[in-house]
Amino acid sequence: MYRILEILRQEEGFLSGEEIGKRLDISRAAIWKGIKKLREEGYEIEAITNKGYRLILHDTMYNEKEIALGLATKKLGSPIYFYKTTDTTNGRLRDIAAEGEKEGAIAVAEQMTAGRGRRGRPWEAPAGSGIWLSILLRPSILPSEASILTLVTGLAVSKAIEEETGLTVGIKWPNDIMLNGKKLVGILTEMECEMQETHFVIVGIGINVNTTEFPAGLKKTATSLYRESGRAFSRKKILQRVLEKFETLYEELLECHCSFTPFLERYKERCITLGQEVQVLGKETFYAKAVDITPEGELVVIRKDTGAREVVFSGEVSVREGGQNAG
Repeated sequence: MYRILEILRQEEGFLSGEEIGKRLDISRAAIWKGIKKLREEGYEIEAITNKGYRLILHDTMYNEKEIALGLATKKLGSPIYFYKTTDTTNGRLRDIAAEGEKEGAIAVAEQMTAGRGRRGRPWEAPAGSGIWLSILLRPSILPSEASILTLVTGLAVSKAIEEETGLTVGIKWPNDIMLNGKKLVGILTEMECEMQETHFVIVGIGINVNTTEFPAGLKKTATSLYRESGRAFSRKKILQRVLEKFETLYEELLECHCSFTPFLERYKERCITLGQEVQVLGKETFYAKAVDITPEGELVVIRKDTGAREVVFSGEVSVREGGQNAG
């Protein structure tokens, strides 16, 4: 099937079935069977009697073959596990990683039926609308250092989206990508580890690309590239750019022994939480003003009730409605 695709991709016009058969040494029946399968995959192939077949390519094509074609990475995206429908890409890739798959493998889904965000919240992942991606990493880091990967992922994804779409996005600490005050991207990092050893890390990324509608409960808080710009975007191109940007920053992170310091200023420039009034949810809930990011990637806040300066290691931080940017 894909041998036929490669031949048709190389031709600008029509190619006869006879010529395809000669090049591949296959029968007319095998050609027709392959054409049928390619059409089922979503490829548009025009057929005219006495002229043959012609491939009509669209940026909307989205499968492992199209994602791999033109992907300029050294390691990420090799191999690609593509699912038309699955529960979660993180779950699928976790199973694959447990069987010994190498670093760089990715899982991509057209649709997820049980997508998850932070704190186990459901993540809407309908077919044909977004990028639902998981990346397998095997870094030589301590489990306590894995949180830095999440921050670097947010930096890479935000840069990739801006470069590919021209839209300006920001990072809500620690790793939500926001567009015009609404959530555009969710990142969920999971790992398999022991006390002092990390076996593998899976970085899950969900990007609302061409989503037109959201459930009632998400309309005020979630958005998509399409809803904010009125334009449809190529999911394949955005996914490729995300992988390329992430690989570059991941290599830089490993070279500096998982230190966040080289990324700190770049992250702070994109962090929209800084200067905002926030609500910190954790063991204790309190209001504060976000004022800085530490070299370890933690959020520094000044409490409204006591005026004390505190470092937020984990938990959830939400920007208060009506909160003002620092002057």
